[in-house]
Amino acid sequence: MELSQLETFLAVAEERSFSRAAVRLHRTQPAVSQVIRKLEASVGEMLFDRAARDGALTASGVLLREYALRLMALRREATSALDELKSLERGRLQLAANEYTCMYLLPAIDAFQREFPHIVVTAHRMLASHIPDELNLRTFEIGVISFRPDPAQFRTIAVYGDSLAFVVSPSHRLAGRERVPISELGQENFIAHNVASPLRRKVIEAFQRYRTPLNMGIELPTIEAIKRFVAMGDGVALVPHLTVARELETGDLVRVPVDELEIKRVLRLVHRRQTTLSYAATAFLRTVRTLAQEQGPPFYYQVERAG
Repeated sequence: MELSQLETFLAVAEERSFSRAAVRLHRTQPAVSQVIRKLEASVGEMLFDRAARDGALTASGVLLREYALRLMALRREATSALDELKSLERGRLQLAANEYTCMYLLPAIDAFQREFPHIVVTAHRMLASHIPDELNLRTFEIGVISFRPDPAQFRTIAVYGDSLAFVVSPSHRLAGRERVPISELGQENFIAHNVASPLRRKVIEAFQRYRTPLNMGIELPTIEAIKRFVAMGDGVALVPHLTVARELETGDLVRVPVDELEIKRVLRLVHRRQTTLSYAATAFLRTVRTLAQEQGPPFYYQVERAG
């Protein structure tokens, strides 16, 4: 049973005539009759009372007409939904980021929602190391990470330049310093994130390289908790600048440059290379590119080569 057959069936039922249905469908009457015969053969029932001159439906025909009308309505609904999806009047955008990279998404999502208010945006929070695997599982379309996964499998776009920030409370003894060497940080109580990461490893290696003790007296589960604890004057921290930009502006925290800890980071949008992005995801990338053009550094938009 095909939709085109049901369409012809409904035309005959509505016109109550094979000939009038043929005119309506711009087909010949024999062609219409052939379609109805094939439909009757597929369902195993006579649909029209051939003895009646007005093309009356049999009981089977009446029953099929109800379902055919529903199917035609569903087809119209599906076509309309697809048109809305293409024109971005509806749809869903699935993103993924960890606590840190989610901060980058905030202005990007804001700009996207202003332009496409009917698209539902969901940002999943997960460890960055898990994002490539989840992309392969098609849990979402685009992730935000600070490393490059296998370029043969994933396409990456560099979108933000960040750096590591050594932050203290305004009342800390180092708050007024223009710059401090790493050697002066050996007695400080560092408030650390309790999730292992490449950034944490780089920090540990830097302290080892300069033969300076790294005292991580307290480990907390979120960057937000770390920021608040440091602002209370109970320690110092090394966190991505993006995560403390607001606190630095308000004066709740103070950044003190440490030359030996000038670690740069690049945030990337990533998606599967062998995939067709949804209209919403494609529009989101356009929004990110426009944001970079309008804002300038540290925002930018650079597609990274596979090789």
